[in-house]
Amino acid sequence: MNSISDPLDELGDAQAAAAFRRLVRHLRHRHDAQNIELMGLAGFCRNCLADWIRDAGYDGDKAAARGLIHGMPMEEWKATKQQPATEEQIAAMERSLTRNKPDLR
Repeated sequence: MNSISDPLDELGDAQAAAAFRRLVRHLRHRHDAQNIELMGLAGFCRNCLADWIRDAGYDGDKAAARGLIHGMPMEEWKATKQQPATEEQIAAMERSLTRNKPDLR
């Protein structure tokens, strides 16, 4: 196990939760930032956040977690907000995912 302390671990749960909620609301507002683009640039997207809250103990299933993050059911989000991915976006996502490190929990 890594013995180096991470200052992030000292951040209070209330502040971390507030920042997380702000991030999710920002992503809900900025639906123009497509998941495929987020994956290509940062190696994570809204669906990853939904998976992460489930990993953290959220009781809902995958659909409920995605609805929570997207602010609407996934099917509705796909129909109203998601744009078709281009070959370039898919390639960028695949390159980006190779850079992801193992889970840093």
